[in-house]
Amino acid sequence: MTAREDAHEAAPERPAPRCPVCGRPRMDRWRPFCSKRCADADLGRWLGEAYRIPAVEAALEEGDARAMGPEET
Repeated sequence: MTAREDAHEAAPERPAPRCPVCGRPRMDRWRPFCSKRCADADLGRWLGEAYRIPAVEAALEEGDARAMGPEET
């Protein structure tokens, strides 16, 4: 046995990818999901704004031109 074959055998197996919605094994047709149902459920979550990226708004200062709005003439 060569060193390359020995190293290949020692590599741990990675678990099969799972559906992020229900945890069942994924199907290549619906990747990364297991079915159309799970793909549609995930899309519904995006459209319903269930997934959000937290944002920290910068505190507006009195001299901030963006906070003042358009100048009055």
